Amino acid sequence: MNAQPTVGFAHFLSQTDAVGTTILFLLLVMSVATWYLIATKALSALLMRQRTRRFLGVFWNSPSLQSVAKQLDQTPADEPFSNLAQQAILAARHHQRHGANTLNESGSTAEFLTRAIRRVIDEETARFESGLTVLASIGSTAPFLGLFGTVWGVYHALVAIGMSGQGTLDKVAGPVGEALIMTALGLAVAIPAVLAYNFAVRRNRLVLAQLDSFAHDLFSFLTTGSHVSDAGESIAPLHAPAVQGAR
Repeated sequence: MNAQPTVGFAHFLSQTDAVGTTILFLLLVMSVATWYLIATKALSALLMRQRTRRFLGVFWNSPSLQSVAKQLDQTPADEPFSNLAQQAILAARHHQRHGANTLNESGSTAEFLTRAIRRVIDEETARFESGLTVLASIGSTAPFLGLFGTVWGVYHALVAIGMSGQGTLDKVAGPVGEALIMTALGLAVAIPAVLAYNFAVRRNRLVLAQLDSFAHDLFSFLTTGSHVSDAGESIAPLHAPAVQGAR
């Protein structure tokens, strides 16, 4: 009685060559990178959402921007909204104190403040998008890498079968089926990367839209008489009901 040929992933690993091993290693690295980015970005998003909710609660319930500035001076900004508020208030203070002495400070207070706010938003956008290029690259290349591994495995399997002269179905199906493992691995790596990329892009778009809306409110407060002076007094204090109504 003829022994059944050994098939399976372990047999495939034992029979693969240097090219197949390299492809498997690359897929493993891609998978580790994908899940690392998923874990770190999920944790970062959770912490940022909690800190943002806490800061916005304090901001909208503060009697004036001066009280917000005092708290920001005592507590370092640890999320985008508090960072934007801190940088905008510092920019308003700086322009009030020094005026336009350099090209970077040229223009009115509103123009200088606009540039400062835009710079902060650009920096936060770049920070949000870090790692997305890696996810997009993995999601687009992993299936093709797995397909290449399958084609390479099928080629070697057919060459080995041709040299042995045993072209029966049971001799062909096993090696070809093993080669398809590469395609499955490529898809297994690509699908989480694509899903994580789409989720991150959507979350970033929502957060940046909220940040842009907050920047408009903050700009309005700082350019319509609510500047923060160096003397520790705020002109035209902002009461919480009025501020919340503005939104």
